[in-house]
Amino acid sequence: MNERVLITGGCAGIGAAIAQQCRQRGWETVVLDKAVGADVQADLSDAAATEAALRQALAGGPITRLVNNVGLVHPKPLEQQTVEEFDQVLSVNLRCALQCMQAVLPGMRQAGFGRVVNISSRAALGKELRTAYAASKAGLLGMTRVWALELGAAGITVNAIGPGPIRTALFDRANPVDSPRTQAIIAGVPVKRLGEPEDVAAAADFFLGAASGFVTGQVLYVCGGMTVGVAAV
Repeated sequence: MNERVLITGGCAGIGAAIAQQCRQRGWETVVLDKAVGADVQADLSDAAATEAALRQALAGGPITRLVNNVGLVHPKPLEQQTVEEFDQVLSVNLRCALQCMQAVLPGMRQAGFGRVVNISSRAALGKELRTAYAASKAGLLGMTRVWALELGAAGITVNAIGPGPIRTALFDRANPVDSPRTQAIIAGVPVKRLGEPEDVAAAADFFLGAASGFVTGQVLYVCGGMTVGVAAV
C-alpha cells in the first residue's frame, strides 16, 4: 500500500504538527500551502491553482490519506461581514476540501483503503464574530458525514476534528491576547489552558491510522472540555 499523505495548510500551526506526526509514522508527507517551504506551493483560495497543485502532488503516486486542514477566518460582526470575505472563506475552507477529496479518491478506491480527516472547529457550534467561518466549518462537518456514508464500503473512513482554542498564529490574529474576549475564552476552558497544535495532531494520528477502520463520520472536539453541555450527546 502506498503510504502517502496530503495535508493542506501544513506549514504552520495545527497543519505543521500533523505533518510532523505523519513523518514520524514514516509516511511520505506532501504539504500544500502558499507559504515558502511547502512541498507544493499554491494559493489554495484559487480553484485553478489548487487543481494544478493537486496534479503536481499526485504525480508522485496515489495518496491514501488526506488532511483537509487549511483555513481562513475573517472575524467580524454580522453587519460588517462582506460578501467578498464570505466567499473567500468558503472557497478556502470548503471548496478546497472538495477538490482535494475528488482528486485523491481514485487512488483510495483502487487501494481499497483511505483515511480522511477534516479539520473543522468548535465554532461550528456557534461563536460570535464568526459568520463566515462558522458556516464553513459546519459545512465541513456536513461533507464529512456524507462522504463517510458514500465511501465506507470502499474501505475509506472520513472523520472530523473540531479544535477549540489552540495556540496558533491564526488564533492569535483572530483573538488578540489583550482582548477581554480572549481572556474570557481561556478562563472558560475546563482544563484551564489553551490547546497546543500537538493536541490536535494526536487526535488526527488516531483517525489516520489503519486501526481506526471502524470509526467514520464522527466529530472529535479537541477543546479542553469546552463543548461539554454544548455539543449533542
